[in-house]
Amino acid sequence: MSEKKHISSFATTEITKSFGFLSSGEEIFLHTLTNKNGMELSVMDYGATIVSLKVPIANQQLVDVVLGFDRPEDYLASYQLPSAPYFGCVVGRFAGRIKNACFDLNGKTISLPKNHGNHHLHGGNKGFGQQLWSVKKIEKGDSPSITLEYASPNKEEHFPGVLITEITYLLTEYNKLVIKFNAFTTEDTIVNLTQHSYFNLDGHAETIEYQKLFVNSTKMLEIDKENIPTGLLMNVSNCPFDFTEEKICPVSIDNTFVLQEKNRIAASLYSPKNQLKMSVFTNQPAVHIYVGGNCFGQLHGKEDVSYHSKSGICFETQHFPDSPNHAHFPSTLLKKGEQYEHQTLFVFETL
Repeated sequence: MSEKKHISSFATTEITKSFGFLSSGEEIFLHTLTNKNGMELSVMDYGATIVSLKVPIANQQLVDVVLGFDRPEDYLASYQLPSAPYFGCVVGRFAGRIKNACFDLNGKTISLPKNHGNHHLHGGNKGFGQQLWSVKKIEKGDSPSITLEYASPNKEEHFPGVLITEITYLLTEYNKLVIKFNAFTTEDTIVNLTQHSYFNLDGHAETIEYQKLFVNSTKMLEIDKENIPTGLLMNVSNCPFDFTEEKICPVSIDNTFVLQEKNRIAASLYSPKNQLKMSVFTNQPAVHIYVGGNCFGQLHGKEDVSYHSKSGICFETQHFPDSPNHAHFPSTLLKKGEQYEHQTLFVFETL
């Protein structure tokens, strides 16, 4: 197993090592960035996936705040679980559900694979989380970063156009994880990307049910019994999904919250145990919040942990699910010659 280590004058580091192989024989690499505070991010090029995120807490300890696996073959196998968790990966081309797996574009009906009952979910049978991304560059210094790229072929999962997508993960010296997406297409298409890490501020082996959630939203999407948006917005006041004031995490949630202001705080999570707070900022119109991580006893997570239905919480910053079928939703259309831009920040601080 080869390993490369680079140490800068700022005491930040970057390590690249082999992480295994795909069945095709292609090698997977794991890239680890560390800022001067010791905050450590590990990303593998399969799915541009966050494998671990270790955040400093009291007494110079590090806590791994995301769920994941120790072996790449478990990531591959996780897509065969009764409900694939999409641990830490980039979800694309379209995050969330598309009703009846079809939409109209430029007067034509585009039919997508039905991989979630009668519907399309998270990019189809083999979305961006199951693709091998290429590393474009790695930057060292006060704010180490890694940029990965994937070129999705025309008609992949039936989506039109070649879509070139870049994602950059950047660790600032202030313990912020900055995520930037850029994409462009050779034909008009739809795009809705998100980063799908499951967070647990007490460590990936714990439960989120004693942590506190805040969501800066007064409206959420109404959904039907199959979790498909009806097109209506609901006020969260006086309902179980009102998190406009911080309260204990729900043990079951799979809902989209509307964000009224870009680049303002979208949500936060707080651990009384570790006195660690994570705040989420984004330029996207929504955050979809999901509690889960269950591996159904079939796969074990990092350090042989058995993940369950309350192991972690996702903050999927994105456009609305099923947007192409609702003209009044923010558009997910990406035209040829235009650029898709998406930025999300996860800000960590000890209180």
